Amino acid sequence: MAIEEILFDVSDALRVPVLVLALLALAIVLVEAGALVVELVRRRGRGVERLERAVDDAGLALGAGDPSRAQIALWTVAWNDGMRKVMTAIVGERGKPDGEARIAKRLAEFDYGSVRRLERTRILVRMGPALGLMGTLIPLSPALVGLASGDVAELSENLRVAFSVTVAGLFVGAVAFAISLVRDRLYGQDYSDVEYAAETLRPRAPEAAG
Repeated sequence: MAIEEILFDVSDALRVPVLVLALLALAIVLVEAGALVVELVRRRGRGVERLERAVDDAGLALGAGDPSRAQIALWTVAWNDGMRKVMTAIVGERGKPDGEARIAKRLAEFDYGSVRRLERTRILVRMGPALGLMGTLIPLSPALVGLASGDVAELSENLRVAFSVTVAGLFVGAVAFAISLVRDRLYGQDYSDVEYAAETLRPRAPEAAG
């Protein structure tokens, strides 16, 4: 009997933290949804033709010995700070003895940064429903006690909390899943863009005379 009482006390002690975490997860997913809207608006003019024109302009500027103009051309297709840093490195490290290795490292770090960004919502995909389930089950115990004692007010209050947390948890999981899917596509395109710029602007070895 002591073990059951301990488990009941632990479950009851988790009630407030679970409710707080559910509210926090709901707030975070709403903020992430707003941030996604900003990211989508920022990329409205995105297209392969625009990328190709920017890279061609950067190539012409580099050929004319004007790296500043090349950076400005590439920044027009940089949709976030991470892309801007990589584009800057592509111009700044170009032609240096260890330039290709440095650019490759910047590309890898940019990819890692995108994965870290995605982790925020990917965690919420699982955490939201888990918190919803915990928030549902924890109030059921006092609700059943209220039912057994004929306390209808206690029963209805706990059931209201349980169902509300369930809805919130499922909402967090569904929205976080949608955000993760869209961002996975966006960040994949971002990496493809910087990889294209790095490869196109890579210095070519002069062909040997025939």
